[in-house]
Amino acid sequence: MVVLNPRMAPDSPVKELPKVKPMDQKRLAALGILTVRDLLLHLPFGWDRFGDPKQVSELQDGTLATIVGTIVRIAPRISKYKRLKLTQAALADDADDELNLVWFNMPWVAGQLHRGDQVAVAGMVKATRFGHFEMRNPHYELLDGRDGAGPKYIGGLMPKYHLVKGLTSKKLSGWVDAALPLADRLEDELPQDVRERHGLLPLSEAVRLGHKPETEDDWSEARRRMGFAELFELQAVFALMRASLAAEPAVPIPYRQDVIDAFKRGLGFELTTAQRRSMWEIFKDIAKPTPMNRLLNGDVGSGKTAVAAAGAAMAHAAGLQSVVMAPTEILARQHLHKFRAYLEQSFPGLTVELLVSSQSAAERRRVRAAAASGHCALVVGTHALIEEDVEFADLGLAVVDEQHRFGTRQRELLRAKGRGRPHFLAMPATPIPRTLALARYGEMSVSVIDELPPGRTPVETEVVAPDERDRAYELVRTQVREGRQAFVICPLIEESEKVVARSATAEFERLSKDVFPDLKMALIHGRLKEKDEVMARFVAGEIQVLVATAVVEVGVDVPNATVMMVEGADRFGLAQLHQFRGRVGRGAAESYCLLLADDPSEASVRRLELVTSIRDGFKLALEDMRLRGMGELLGARQHGMSDEAMQALERPALIDEIRAEVDRVRATDPGFDGHPLLKAAIIRRLEQTSIS
Repeated sequence: MVVLNPRMAPDSPVKELPKVKPMDQKRLAALGILTVRDLLLHLPFGWDRFGDPKQVSELQDGTLATIVGTIVRIAPRISKYKRLKLTQAALADDADDELNLVWFNMPWVAGQLHRGDQVAVAGMVKATRFGHFEMRNPHYELLDGRDGAGPKYIGGLMPKYHLVKGLTSKKLSGWVDAALPLADRLEDELPQDVRERHGLLPLSEAVRLGHKPETEDDWSEARRRMGFAELFELQAVFALMRASLAAEPAVPIPYRQDVIDAFKRGLGFELTTAQRRSMWEIFKDIAKPTPMNRLLNGDVGSGKTAVAAAGAAMAHAAGLQSVVMAPTEILARQHLHKFRAYLEQSFPGLTVELLVSSQSAAERRRVRAAAASGHCALVVGTHALIEEDVEFADLGLAVVDEQHRFGTRQRELLRAKGRGRPHFLAMPATPIPRTLALARYGEMSVSVIDELPPGRTPVETEVVAPDERDRAYELVRTQVREGRQAFVICPLIEESEKVVARSATAEFERLSKDVFPDLKMALIHGRLKEKDEVMARFVAGEIQVLVATAVVEVGVDVPNATVMMVEGADRFGLAQLHQFRGRVGRGAAESYCLLLADDPSEASVRRLELVTSIRDGFKLALEDMRLRGMGELLGARQHGMSDEAMQALERPALIDEIRAEVDRVRATDPGFDGHPLLKAAIIRRLEQTSIS
């Protein structure tokens, strides 16, 4: 049994736990685990039920199992396909029946296990030819040779934790076991009356049952409590942020009917009801002396940019400037063209400028001077906008596109560019379900554009089986012959041994040489310096097939592109696939989205088929959220929320209940000073939010 240092506390750094090496500390930090408290709050997202050890003769295909036996063969190998490094072995049970074992990308296993070793393995059983069974990448434990000594760490009920490369659930479980005695010293931040009203476990009990449940209900109750607490902290943070914002003055931008009339006349298309409603919500906000803080939530192609442009027009009429920040130069240049088309013809004297790092020093100086002197009404740009030497004469409206790509600090730097506090509008790239919007952006008001402009051509979406790849290529050829263009999306930039996925560079070379040698092709990815030039050539029709990474998830409108072919589609989220699909179908011609999976398993195909059957981005985002909340998508923490909180969002009324609880506490304690434990948790959460 591990004896903890008596001075260790929940706030002690994880390096003080037994057997945590410096590299382990870095890996844990990548998961957001810096202290013992963070480790204890990092609950498993699921469990593998391997059961007690079985005989090889009792195994069944497609089931989880534990086997104890002797290694009879083991050696490192290199696979013929993809040249993967692996370890192959055979394990014999006490009846001399053999189980084949293979560890992909783990050649070191051949140095840790040897012929004659007594070993326990746990994993998924696969039937192979000739009646044999195999386990791929099984958990393994070297046994100490004592008669009848079974495995201590693997088999039975094993927790599944979110991990990074170099960490295993087994290793994480060992540290959790060592830290669990400190669970009783975790102070409960949730007020007792809140816990009682919602039937929630105390924190220490939730932590113990979350890591070491005796029943499925134990684990579910632990997760429910942790999810509620996280959302409660977030809503408390948002309440303080809203109160802080309301205390700051902003210059009111009065509504003028003549401005909106001129704006609508110059558009060349009719606004949808949802666009008009969102504009009116924005106009009402910016007319107030407190700064607007609004999220403009809409589907792909719903026309968020036109709504933002209307706000910029109203700001200009009040003598104020606007700024629009986008995450990439490609997107910034698209906005430049759109805002100029929407505004410059309708409002003589209104000029729109671009500020990106690739411009010449002289051009950047010119734009900075125009912004500082008030000679331009709107500046569109990238991170270059938040550099120290960029100033505005009188900034009235700040717009951030693709809100999730920018941290709080970057958004605050943009907001600080004017003399006063500008009104703020955020436009997320993907449609966000209401519950998730309230949980992630609860300090903001939300406008929703829930309808598409008329005339958008529905995109035919299909999951293409591996043996039907040639049919997909023929569709590309047919469309190109008709004068159209196509995208081919790949999940990686370069070939990798670590992930079996089609890389953009390798696929570009293969397609150019073997599939489309007669077509004009180009490659674009995030590391490519000339990506703006390549995209401009694609827009101009000089390139027929563009092979790309997710850099085109959002980007330039190419009305002539009618085919979106996504390789390794199973490696992308549903909302991201919906974004890719939104790149085509922007013209009058019929368009197609073809989803090709690296993993053709039934579960993978079933998930992809949701994209074919659901056209509504909000509904797809709900499905994405549901899957992520169930722990099937790695990286919920990267989206700023744990699995427990994501799962709690499956109850639509929960956020409203939690906000009401926060308001109840604040009614008598506005700054949470009377709840010191809750305030400490809020401060920790604020620190996380400020760097997210």
